[in-house]
Amino acid sequence: MSVIYGFLEGLPFDMFQYDFMKNAFLAALLIAPLFALLGTMAVNNKMAFFSDALGHSAFTGIGIGVLLGLDSPLLSMIAFGIFLGLVITKVKGANLVSSDTVISVFSSAAMALGIVILSGHGGFNKYSAYLIGDILTIGSADLLWLAVVLAAVYLLWIVFYNPLLLLSINRSLAASRGVRVVLVENIFVMMVAVAVMVSVRCIGILMINALLILPAAAARNITSSARTYHWTAMVLGLISSVAGLGLSYSFDTSAGATMVLTAAALFLAAYGLGRVRK
Repeated sequence: MSVIYGFLEGLPFDMFQYDFMKNAFLAALLIAPLFALLGTMAVNNKMAFFSDALGHSAFTGIGIGVLLGLDSPLLSMIAFGIFLGLVITKVKGANLVSSDTVISVFSSAAMALGIVILSGHGGFNKYSAYLIGDILTIGSADLLWLAVVLAAVYLLWIVFYNPLLLLSINRSLAASRGVRVVLVENIFVMMVAVAVMVSVRCIGILMINALLILPAAAARNITSSARTYHWTAMVLGLISSVAGLGLSYSFDTSAGATMVLTAAALFLAAYGLGRVRK
């Protein structure tokens, strides 16, 4: 870390004189490509609200961690996020009600359950910061978690990219080509759940879905192939995260919210460019 810190201190930016800004910058570099990559497939599969439901379930994960007496709620958040994601996928696959209805029901119930658990133990105020997040509190251990998750997601992405792409095009086509549809879908859901839960303290429950979806949605407006779509989404994610962090430092605003607003501005610009090109 000392080598990386030394390099950042040599850059002509005032914010790198503070260690917490260096950690926040490194976290942004890790979160942006991770979310952009997962976001491309979430947009393709019309799962824009799915990550929002997982983010809301973080409160229940925290509440379970409190009940179990865990020092850190991260593991309980990840476990409950994976569980909820798999349950939503299972119920949604039954086709008894629409997907948005299923996601809305589980999202609302999970957040309400978490708030009830935490308020009952007098700890809600302590964890209300998770609503808006604070990337400026990131430490070395958090950076390590993000790096490990990023590496794991990229490895799984390499292995399952083609099945995921087929699944996003047509579920029946994927099954006819020998893709184990349920398994692949569950693996993707678990990837999103872990990424969301690891990142929720940085970005916040209320804004994490926007950072996942906006770069991918912006990239879709200006690209015409799967390869450029993924790379453009990652670049836009990096720009929105790094630029948003810099703007939040300059104007003394919430880092997570400023990153999301920057991503929204890029989406609007990409949407306009896409309309002009058409």
